[in-house]
Amino acid sequence: MPFNIGPGELILILIIALVVLGPGKLPDVANSLGKSVREFRKAATDISDAGKLDVPPPSQQATPPAPPLGAGVDAPATTANPDAEAPTAAGPTARDPNLS
Repeated sequence: MPFNIGPGELILILIIALVVLGPGKLPDVANSLGKSVREFRKAATDISDAGKLDVPPPSQQATPPAPPLGAGVDAPATTANPDAEAPTAAGPTARDPNLS
């Protein structure tokens, strides 16, 4: 219980409230007190949420994965003749069968 109020003290407070307010007004007062406490808690959580720095978690599709090495670069064409000279990094040679 809040403020270390035991069951005996709570019953005493309710009896005093019943005598002072009367049985007709006690439910209305309790209802408005409950609404006030609810609004206070909501405002307190709104303030604490506003004070936090919300960083969205990194999405799984935020950046595409890096392409494998050599991707996007045309691979040298294979020839039917295994003895043919392959093109060099500088470009195709005169012996490249794809040029003829």
